[in-house]
Amino acid sequence: MKLLSVDDARAAMLAEIAALPAESVPLAQSIGRVLAEDVTAVRDQPPFAASAMDGWAVRSADCPGALKIVGESAAGHGFAGAVGAGEAVRIFTGAAVPEGCDAVVIQEDATREGEIVRVPAVVAANFIRPAGGDFRVGAALLAKGVRIDPWRLSLAASAGRAEVSVHRRPRVALLSTGEEIVEAPAQPGPFQIYDSGVPALAAMIEGWGGAVTRAKPVRDELDAVIAALRDADADLVVTVGGASVGDHDLVRAAAGALGLSLRVESVNVRPGKPTFFGVLGDGRRLLGLPGNPASAFVCAEMFLKPILAAYQGAPTEPATITARLARELPANGSREHWMRAKLTYAEGGVTVAPYRDQDSSLVSVFAASDALMRRLAGAQAASAGSVVEVLPLGRA
Repeated sequence: MKLLSVDDARAAMLAEIAALPAESVPLAQSIGRVLAEDVTAVRDQPPFAASAMDGWAVRSADCPGALKIVGESAAGHGFAGAVGAGEAVRIFTGAAVPEGCDAVVIQEDATREGEIVRVPAVVAANFIRPAGGDFRVGAALLAKGVRIDPWRLSLAASAGRAEVSVHRRPRVALLSTGEEIVEAPAQPGPFQIYDSGVPALAAMIEGWGGAVTRAKPVRDELDAVIAALRDADADLVVTVGGASVGDHDLVRAAAGALGLSLRVESVNVRPGKPTFFGVLGDGRRLLGLPGNPASAFVCAEMFLKPILAAYQGAPTEPATITARLARELPANGSREHWMRAKLTYAEGGVTVAPYRDQDSSLVSVFAASDALMRRLAGAQAASAGSVVEVLPLGRA
């Protein structure tokens, strides 16, 4: 089988993915969705000069002095008139600064005596938030292609948006093969193991914006795998296990019976070499992941996450950073290696320590990792302190 580099394999997969149509959703339901439109400001924010403190709205030319109290301005209930010479208005945080005033004296610095307030000298515009201080009408607030999080939702809400246009969530069917796999609380047989890959992948897909459907594990029988693939109603079918070429690896043959046209036969990566990608006869896309959990998780980060991003019109390039090696490493082999690793953030920068045991079946190592460290195919031995490329995993 033809081996592609990680970058070339990802490019070949993404060439087959187009952004899904847009739909309008209530802003409150847009968390995790990707904008299909730009969000712009329809008015200034704040729309008026507002007080940043509780105190007194005054004319700086009258200060210091004893000023006549002529009214009050509260949030949502402004002072209707204009403030003249020798006058002041009681004002509260967030309230509109009355016409004629150019400063606010905080209440701690003023003394009220009945209907008079004594104030010190002030600097013009003291404690005043100017109109449009956050953003101006017509300003670009959120760009098409960004994913809505609580902070971006707040910004869209401040612009008066009740709904936003977002890309439809990609529908993903997740199928696992292998008679050695059982899911808790079922009791495993003497030669079976609990399924740790599919539950995690389902959570990843949901976290990356997909709408996932999980099928029951499929028996290692060609007709059963064909039927499961045929019945998967999705934009993208993701299989776990059965991706290699052994006697019990039936996914490629089953997909072939459904008209699979391969775009990626295999990837020159460790772990995850058996990963493949293609287009079924009816147009559905198929991503085949290895059965070993670490292999599946690494390749999900490398390929599944960018594919889901492309379906949603979001950036697809993995967001890697650079870090310094915590220990020396021997020369790498002929396959690109993405090593599970731990990051340390300190004043001198970021340090990465790859775990010594990188066996692709070790879920415990992945659970302890917060990054994948990249070693290119044929990389020479690296000393401690060398700069390497790292993909943070966004762990808490």
